[in-house]
Amino acid sequence: MDGLAIILSGLVGLAVGSFLNVVILRWPRGESIVSPPSRCPACETPLRWYHNIPLASWIALRGRCASCRAWIGWQYPLVEVATAAIWAGNVAAYGLEPQAYRAVAFLTILLAIAVTDARFYVIPDRLSLGGAVLGVALAFLPGAPTVTESVLGAVIGGGALWLVAILGTLAFKKEAMGGGDIKMMTMIGAFLGWKGALLTVFLGALAGTLVFVPLAWKSDRLVPFGLFLALGAALAFYLGAPLLEWYLGFLR
Repeated sequence: MDGLAIILSGLVGLAVGSFLNVVILRWPRGESIVSPPSRCPACETPLRWYHNIPLASWIALRGRCASCRAWIGWQYPLVEVATAAIWAGNVAAYGLEPQAYRAVAFLTILLAIAVTDARFYVIPDRLSLGGAVLGVALAFLPGAPTVTESVLGAVIGGGALWLVAILGTLAFKKEAMGGGDIKMMTMIGAFLGWKGALLTVFLGALAGTLVFVPLAWKSDRLVPFGLFLALGAALAFYLGAPLLEWYLGFLR
């Protein structure tokens, strides 16, 4: 793949990552992502354009507000770099082909959901249900699950996690997961189809059980299950076919 295309896609990813930070911070609070313009979260001073250049401004200001010198936080550069890596990496892997568009869209949405859920324990419907609509729309591209598979995946993905939530609530005598996780699985199923959706539920549940559930059980802390579903969905996107083939071969 042409190096210039990879570099340009990475730069676009940086800009998209800057926008994702706005989405992550504002949508869970019910705020507009358009107005007011970007501002310091501490003193609320509006940012000048040269203080809002993705990654470069954060580095130049050493992670602090130019006005009040308050610490801005690591989320901003990390989300921008992660988004740039998603865009550049998938263009390098797939070229400027439909699979790259699907990968970039899917992984970008998963990143936004993972950070939002980890920080606020909320998965905005605009990301989950909006992503589901986008997943079905991208199914018209070649190389993707068919539109029928996409719609079926959305239904089975959301339904499977709804069943897990019901069983979890009965087992633990408290709400096992929120409706945002179920809507998120609807989006994942739209992108991956029903097989990928079920694999995601398995991988996400496995990761959540091993990493966070013991801690939550002892401390009664909420589990940001969307974070683990995002991890499972990313693995299912890239490794779904070989994982399913290995599992079916193991059963045989």
